[in-house]
Amino acid sequence: MLTPQATIHDATALVAFLDKQREVDSKRGVGTTGYCMGGPLVIRTAAAVPGRVRAGGSFHGGGLVTDDADSPHLLIPKTKAGFLIAIAENDDARAPADKDKLRAAFDAAKVPAEIEVYKSAMHGWCTLDSDVYNQVQADRAWARLLALFDKALA
Repeated sequence: MLTPQATIHDATALVAFLDKQREVDSKRGVGTTGYCMGGPLVIRTAAAVPGRVRAGGSFHGGGLVTDDADSPHLLIPKTKAGFLIAIAENDDARAPADKDKLRAAFDAAKVPAEIEVYKSAMHGWCTLDSDVYNQVQADRAWARLLALFDKALA
């Protein structure tokens, strides 16, 4: 299992590696995305490298809100990125308070975030090879992510 400490180390190392590439304009922001268990990594990465990560998107992210002291939602004040949190309808049904806790954390930290439950979208709806792929909602979520990236990474 990838620990929060390992995430910080890996995120910092990855951004440092990217910044050494001549094709990378290190004055521009970095965007990050994650599916399912990658959702928490988006927030952890933005918190680990807040000066570089300016946008993050979580698609049907699991474990964004936990009772643990190192819950990703508790790291939101350490971030400087804008976020898209795209929640599957069945994930919301399983943990309906999570979106409210996320909204409260983003609002308290004054961090911009679009948090939405995607109706008729089941966990995994954005991946083409998923049995529950929902093209209409996946296209919508990707359009929202691209809009965020256009705004935050320009």
